[in-house]
This record gives sequence, C-alpha cells and structure tokens, in this order.
Amino acid sequence: MGVLHMTMPFLQTLPTQGKLLGGWMPRSRPGSGGGGEEPPANAGRLPGGTLLPTPQSPESRVPEARLQRTPEQQAEQDALAALVRQCMAGDQRAWHLMLTSQQKRVYGICYRFSGNQTDAEDMTQDVFLKIYRNLGSFDPDKGSFQTWITTMTRNMLVDQFRRTKLERATDSMDVSATGEEDGPTQLERLPDTRPSQEQNYAGLELKAKIQDALSKLSPELREAVILRDLEDMDYKEIALVLKIPEGTVKSRISRGRAELARMLQRIDRQVM
Repeated sequence: MGVLHMTMPFLQTLPTQGKLLGGWMPRSRPGSGGGGEEPPANAGRLPGGTLLPTPQSPESRVPEARLQRTPEQQAEQDALAALVRQCMAGDQRAWHLMLTSQQKRVYGICYRFSGNQTDAEDMTQDVFLKIYRNLGSFDPDKGSFQTWITTMTRNMLVDQFRRTKLERATDSMDVSATGEEDGPTQLERLPDTRPSQEQNYAGLELKAKIQDALSKLSPELREAVILRDLEDMDYKEIALVLKIPEGTVKSRISRGRAELARMLQRIDRQVM
C-alpha cells in the first residue's frame, strides 16, 4: 500500500508524549506575577538542566463568544474552569492535575510544529510557565480552556519561529530512538502476514516520512493542518486560535493537505 493511502490516519500516530515539568509544583499562586514563596531551584527545568526563559507580556483574552457545545463538552469545560479556579486559589494538587491533563496536548502541538523532541520539550515547559503566570486572563465565557491553551501555544511557536527565522531541520526528528511506542499504530492493527519486526519498522519509517513532509510545509499551512488533522479542532476553534476568518482556515487546510500529499507522493516514488 502506498504512502498516500495512509497519510491522515498516520498523522495521528506521531509522538504526543513529553516529559512532565521536572516535578515542579509552584508555591505562589498562578497569575500572581511570581509573588509569594519562590519555586525550588530546579523549577522550570528539564532533567538535563535546561532553564526556562521568562515569558513576556500576558496573553490577551480571546474576544469571541463561546462556541456551541454538547452537554458533555460543556460539562468538561465547567470541570476545567473549576480546576482553574482551584489553581488560582493556590491548590498545588489542582495545578498537578492541570499539568497531567493538558501536557500531552501542548507537547503534541510543539513536537509536530518543530519536528524535534528536545525543542518540543523546551517549548512545552515555556508554554506551561506562561500558562501558570497568566491563568488569571482565562475567561470561560470567552472560549474553551483548550482553545485558550492552544492559542497561547501557537503564539509562542510563532514567536519562536520569528526569532530564529529558520525552518526546522527536516532530519532532526528523533524516530523513537529508545524503541518505545505510545501503543499499537493503525498499521500494526491491520491484518498482515509480514513479521512483527518488519511491520513495526514500516510504521516507524512512515511516521518519519510524514513528519519530514510536515516540517517542510510553510508555517501557516503547517499549523492549520496540525490543528485540524492532528488536534481534531473544528474550523471555528481554529479561526479563534489563528485569528483569521473561517474561509481562510479552510483554504489553508486544503492547500496544506494538497502540498503534504504531493511531498509524500514524491517520497513514495523515490523509495520504489
């Protein structure tokens, strides 16, 4: 089976696991601007000792009205809003729950945009430190918590890209150097007579090809494809995050998918 037949399902199997924030449990209240007791000496550091830079100005609130939600979605948003209030009150357990519930999503966006595990881990921690300092700006009546976090993540990624003014290297992806997998991929679930080792190798190889092609897209097309096809956000949510009209969102997604398919087709021809 050619690469193009499995493009979209395999996009969703790319790594989404990152490291937690070094066990950091902040002791000052979120949104307080760093007042109160100082965090421990290793606060905001990766296990390797990477220090987090201090975020700049607070994020502005999303001005659009609340999106239509199902009762289940509304219940989830209400629970998240309650968790935010507990974090604002200085509840460290609530902050830990916040980290564990949202870290996979943030890391996934950072990894898929950068294509580099180390950079994604650094950016994930930058995002969470900024979230911690700006929780007071979140308003559940202005949009969902996931949209607020995604907006903040996207803005930091764009700022990082503008600072470096360099496309991420397409060969920088760490294709599961440890051999660890998040779980069986869709390819691994398909009936196949090939040996398991060969099957696993084919899955890893395809993931590498997809990430390679994804990292070659322009930033505006890449972020649109990531938010729609990897994060499963609807067009209205993406429009909120990117602050562009829905029609522009659809156009970028269409162009991004077409360009991604062309790149994968060229890669497929090269290896045949």
